[in-house]
Amino acid sequence: MDSNELIFIGGGGKDYAEPQSLILKYANRHGLIAGATGTGKTVTLQILAESFSKAGVPVILSDVKGDLSGLAKSGSPDFKLHDAFMSRATKIKFEDYDYDKFPVTFWDLFGEQGHPVRTTVSEMGPLLLSRLMELTDAQEGVMNIAFRVADEEGLALLDLKDLRAMLMWLGENEDAVSLEYGRVGKASIGAIQRRLLVLENQGADAFFGEPALDLMDMISTTSGGQGRINILAADKLMQSPRLYATFLLWMLSELFEMLPEVGDPDKPKLVFFFDEAHLLFDDAPKALLDKVEQVARLIRSKGVGIYFVSQNPADVPDDILGQLGNRMQHALRAFTPKDQKALRLAAETFRENPAFDTRDAITDMGVGEALVSTLQKKGMPSIVERTLIRPPSSQLGPISKDERSAIIANSHVAGLYEEEVDRESAFEKLRKRADDAAEEAERIEREAEEAEAREEAEAEREREFQKARRYDGGSTRKTTTRKRSSRGDSVGTTFAKSFARQLGTRAGRTLIRGVLGSLFKGR
Repeated sequence: MDSNELIFIGGGGKDYAEPQSLILKYANRHGLIAGATGTGKTVTLQILAESFSKAGVPVILSDVKGDLSGLAKSGSPDFKLHDAFMSRATKIKFEDYDYDKFPVTFWDLFGEQGHPVRTTVSEMGPLLLSRLMELTDAQEGVMNIAFRVADEEGLALLDLKDLRAMLMWLGENEDAVSLEYGRVGKASIGAIQRRLLVLENQGADAFFGEPALDLMDMISTTSGGQGRINILAADKLMQSPRLYATFLLWMLSELFEMLPEVGDPDKPKLVFFFDEAHLLFDDAPKALLDKVEQVARLIRSKGVGIYFVSQNPADVPDDILGQLGNRMQHALRAFTPKDQKALRLAAETFRENPAFDTRDAITDMGVGEALVSTLQKKGMPSIVERTLIRPPSSQLGPISKDERSAIIANSHVAGLYEEEVDRESAFEKLRKRADDAAEEAERIEREAEEAEAREEAEAEREREFQKARRYDGGSTRKTTTRKRSSRGDSVGTTFAKSFARQLGTRAGRTLIRGVLGSLFKGR
């Protein structure tokens, strides 16, 4: 087979089999790199990423410890392991071995150690969000209603504050929405808001927003034909398991949706590595496990290979482990009954080699050794072989902060994602509607107060009018002088005039009846 169709892994030497290689045609059948801490898993991941890049295959990998940033820098003869590297290259007959650097793009969900990674709430969709947050059927229904109403009302859901505002609007308009779409309970809305708060506390507010990542910026090659190696800083991210699960669900789903069916290509369109996969699966939501299993089964036909790197094969769920055809098993330690059981299970996953005992080999191997079994003709796994892993061409270990910053500044996507954009969306539009409604309510209240004041003034004028009529016998003409009683009026005359003015009133009539009654009684 042509060397351009193979990825050299290692092998050779006096006590080892012929060189071991991974056939590019079967590299999209997924894989596993396992082994105890310090046995060389990260180096195996590094040499595979280098080889895929040279073959023109883009790579996406999560860097939990920060060690993989060295892919961006060439190895050096000054490195303390230089002699050991050269010796191993000779021993395994790696004649083309040389130092080299690779086209690396750094990414970071928090925007600290790489270009920011964002997506919108709309792109995530109600189904993935509901499964991620482990919502009940009723709560998932409310989430679907929120997205449906947002679409119909032209309210873009871009970030978490948009989704929160939409849920609050549903609660405030519960009766009207429930009539058309079904019951929207405030209890369900409150539960969703609490789950969103958990995501937000883990940093999801930085993940949801714009500009959203275009995955084609990751799935690309250089002008020279090398596949770009995309390194996601995951040291801080792994401390936020919900956010990491959110990112993983989104990326796998987006890849599955956007890539066309290609069957069995000559080489993968993309290879995905998940370092420290045991951290990913520990206490992972069932939705995540179901989604990863689904992707592992189906995304192969789209030319994507997924490789899990973990301390023990038992860290990977059985349904997913069964999909991993290419395996590199580094040494395991069996100090406890649980470890011994895991060791036995790891040995049983390989196609047995009569030349040695697989179980014994797993415990006997040194650093940089691995049991290797890859898919061969017709997709059949090869007999397991004990293999010396080839040395890396790039720097072993992390690069400096200044070197990382320089690479980020000169990246092919520099400046595309750094500045966050907060355009008008559901939050702003709903707030404007609320402000407009408040202004309208104030206007109506003001007009009502003005109308009430006018009515009160009119009523006051009417009262003055009636008072004027009672005073001067019905005249409504205004005078500037007031007619005063003459000095000659007697007390009896004055009383008579006052008495006459009271005749038209109810009190006056009552007085007349009382006085006249007494008078008639006295006669």
